[in-house]
Amino acid sequence: MKLSEKQQKIVAHGEGALLVEAGPGSGKTRVLTERIRRLINESDGHFRVLALTFTNKAANEMKERLEEFQEIHSRAFIGTLHSFCAEVLANRGKPVGIDGMPNLFENFQDRKQVLQQAMLDDPELRHELLGKGDPKEQNKALFNWLESISTAKTDLKLPETLDDSLIAKIYAAYDDGLRASNAVDYDDLLLFTYRLFTERPKIANFYRRLYRYICVDEAQDLNEAQYRVIQALCGDTFKNVMFVGDPRQAIFQWNGAHPKYLDFFARDFKAKKIVLNENYRSSRAIVEAARLLDPGYEVESEYPIPGDIRLLVAEDEHDEAKRIVEYLSDLLDNGHDDIEGPVTLGGCAILGRNRYVFSAIEEALSRQDWDFYKHLSTQHNSESDLLRDFELCLRLKANPRDRLHLEVLLKRWEMEDLTILNTSYDNSRELFQAVSENIRKQDARDVLKAIENLGQEEHNIKFSLALNMLKEIAEKIDDENGRALILQDIKEWSRAWDHFLRSERGGEHRLASFLGHIALGATQQPRQDGLALLTIHSAKGLEFDVVVVMGMMEGVFPDYRAKGADLEEEKRNFFVAVTRSKRLLCLSYAKSRVMPWGSSRRQDPSRFLEQIGLTSEV
Repeated sequence: MKLSEKQQKIVAHGEGALLVEAGPGSGKTRVLTERIRRLINESDGHFRVLALTFTNKAANEMKERLEEFQEIHSRAFIGTLHSFCAEVLANRGKPVGIDGMPNLFENFQDRKQVLQQAMLDDPELRHELLGKGDPKEQNKALFNWLESISTAKTDLKLPETLDDSLIAKIYAAYDDGLRASNAVDYDDLLLFTYRLFTERPKIANFYRRLYRYICVDEAQDLNEAQYRVIQALCGDTFKNVMFVGDPRQAIFQWNGAHPKYLDFFARDFKAKKIVLNENYRSSRAIVEAARLLDPGYEVESEYPIPGDIRLLVAEDEHDEAKRIVEYLSDLLDNGHDDIEGPVTLGGCAILGRNRYVFSAIEEALSRQDWDFYKHLSTQHNSESDLLRDFELCLRLKANPRDRLHLEVLLKRWEMEDLTILNTSYDNSRELFQAVSENIRKQDARDVLKAIENLGQEEHNIKFSLALNMLKEIAEKIDDENGRALILQDIKEWSRAWDHFLRSERGGEHRLASFLGHIALGATQQPRQDGLALLTIHSAKGLEFDVVVVMGMMEGVFPDYRAKGADLEEEKRNFFVAVTRSKRLLCLSYAKSRVMPWGSSRRQDPSRFLEQIGLTSEV
């Protein structure tokens, strides 16, 4: 399809800041990609393009569309802001204490253990923690303290700048614990990059010369720290920045994001504005529902297909699940005039305001024997003991100072002598030599042998060779279930490694970089097979021929806690849910449901149904 006049203006835009307000189905991804393609072609290798996306899925999709550039990694950086910050710190982070690729502790349990140990090592903080009482209360306190630390880091505050002296001391102790393991957490990526750009302006200037043009996707979901990192990168004079966003799809305010940063960008960068208000994705019925939700949503040209919206009213959540299955079964068997070709499970999605609404539908789908998945996983988790041990050893090979995961490994291998934890190792070879002298379990020896097969060259690891050895070990296991679990894990690791190699074509294949990709979700599988069961937040950016939004009851959608501005965000959540559909939309609610405490309660239909004109079953 030919680009519209406004789309062509965006692609051809040259110097200066540009704000693009792009509604759902307006061809935003294509326009972004075409602009990046033009800039790369015109650069002639003299500069790079920085394209910052909100999700890894969006980054991967953009890279696939630009696959004609064999060395795309040397012509552009396409990834999330956190991934970009990790790369900046890996290459230029020494002034703020980061030497090489940051070792990211992204897991909550890891961060909790770091904080817990840091507090136990300090007499005053030990008293504060143990004074909370039993372990359950201590865990609750640790969670709250980690939340306070995260909030401070998101506000780009260091411990010494906090007013609360206790939180400041806990924050400082936690950071010391991370540094002792040569690690950072997710919030540190933004905080340290901001410090680097503001405390070392020459480094920010280096990146401005390297990246002559910056494109920021889904800019309505930026928070304070993210916006200020971009500001610090650009400085006072750099203006070749394009923000693309839609304030109607701002649904991450609970995480500090706010569409006001679109206005701040227009003000701070004196940006020209172009509005893309065409919808090339959704049927007329979907567009009309979106208009009723937000009368300010104006669409200049519409998709010619009429589409369909219907409401299912069920007696309870089990009847709701049954009726949804019947609705989808009819489409799968008979198709629909508005959908070319057969309707497939992969073209359908069931959305819910939260994951708790899916219990009954999961049971119904399991009885139906349909393939379905509950979410798009952003994390890589091994299920078998063998690969869990292998993953721990990978962490230690990349970061021999990682005391936290070393202790986990030694306990898993039932090693009685833990004095090794008190020894500092300059390299992983010395560390694994010390470990091998004290292990008795054959599985542990097998894992260490696989780690040896990675080789000693940091920049060119032989990952496939190590996986092949683990596969040979698995094939000797008699237990079929155990063998299958290991082989499935190996398959997932192999997929992640292949994804990493594709994304790093021509680059060095460092283990630390690979683990960083995994920690940041960059090797996640973008789309799984079968019917999707997604929360609305995880459905952001996706589209399906058929969308079912279940649980359309007051207290569920909108959430019972939503008041004032939060209620407006709930409406934006529903706007996003509706506009995920290309052709057909089905909304459902139950007249009663079982509450968490076991009793059944009558339910009122969601106010959003009336807003789009659905007051009775159709």
